Amino acid sequence: MKVILGVILLAIDGTEMFLFKRFPDFFFPAYRNLSKSWVTFLNSLTNFLKFSLWDIIALFLGILFINTFIKAIRKRRIIKWFINVFLVVSIFISIAINGWLLNHYAPSLSGYIHLDVKEYSVSELSDACEYYLLKASDLAVQMDRDDDMKVIDYDFYEIGELAGKSYKTLGNEYDVFKGSDARVKRFSIIGDYLLYNDIVGMFMPLSGEASVPYNVARIQLPYYMCHEAAHRLGLASEQEANFAAFMACIENDDIRFKYSGYYMAFSYCYSSLYRVNPEMAKELYEKYSEDEKVKLLRYDRSIVSQHYEKYQSSLKEVSDKINDTYLKTFSQEDGIQSYGMVTDYLIAYYKKY
Repeated sequence: MKVILGVILLAIDGTEMFLFKRFPDFFFPAYRNLSKSWVTFLNSLTNFLKFSLWDIIALFLGILFINTFIKAIRKRRIIKWFINVFLVVSIFISIAINGWLLNHYAPSLSGYIHLDVKEYSVSELSDACEYYLLKASDLAVQMDRDDDMKVIDYDFYEIGELAGKSYKTLGNEYDVFKGSDARVKRFSIIGDYLLYNDIVGMFMPLSGEASVPYNVARIQLPYYMCHEAAHRLGLASEQEANFAAFMACIENDDIRFKYSGYYMAFSYCYSSLYRVNPEMAKELYEKYSEDEKVKLLRYDRSIVSQHYEKYQSSLKEVSDKINDTYLKTFSQEDGIQSYGMVTDYLIAYYKKY
């Protein structure tokens, strides 16, 4: 009976995924609004905590899994154990899919915010890259710095509170940005492990918690927190969560958020430009080689790069493969490449505003 129930749940989940992919306009925005309500409810249960609860629970479940497996072997009840695990996993998968994961099939964010996103020329990419370079440089000189010109450290938990509320202004203009304003949390246990996997944040549908590692480079921290908060609003696409994070950052009155937003916008555009035309990217930097503001931005980029050097490991390849498979399973055909595709949104934003 337990096996049949598990199979039925998975069959229903698969059917829902097919229907949502086939008829997104029929299910949205109603499903996204229901998902937001569910996530807001989950957040209300744990928002008093400054740290993530789900990775503690995951550790507990992992220990329970091993312990019950050993007992099942000793008592020769391994088949019964597998059946119970199958049912529990099926239930968790069903809760995650129905509560949030179906947001992967939502219509494009560009339609909700009236932004014309399309493929752009290298010249248009270069123009946008230059724009974000200058915007980020103007903000770089406004940041509080120490005697070595390094940006002064941020209070992680203060940024988490601000990031949680970062979509309020946008929500007044676009309904798609309305939703939970709970804090973005610190990973309880696995933060540094995730950084070794090149993962700088995660949203957990089963607990509704948006979390990032404590040791994320501080200049990037507001942006990455806003990215995870965007997922909480039902923006499942990595490309769209990246762009939403940019919008939330630059709409924030806090200079740390504004700089983080434009810093990341330039970083994405520059990486895209360098990938398609390295010479044009180098020429852009050379054009402003004597500009003191740009020099400060380049200094910040070098500091951020140095910060992550200690986290270089072979774990990244395995993590990328898992994440790539997950994204493609839920119809993000470009997989992990979709993170960088925010460039199309950034160019569209530049051209419109």
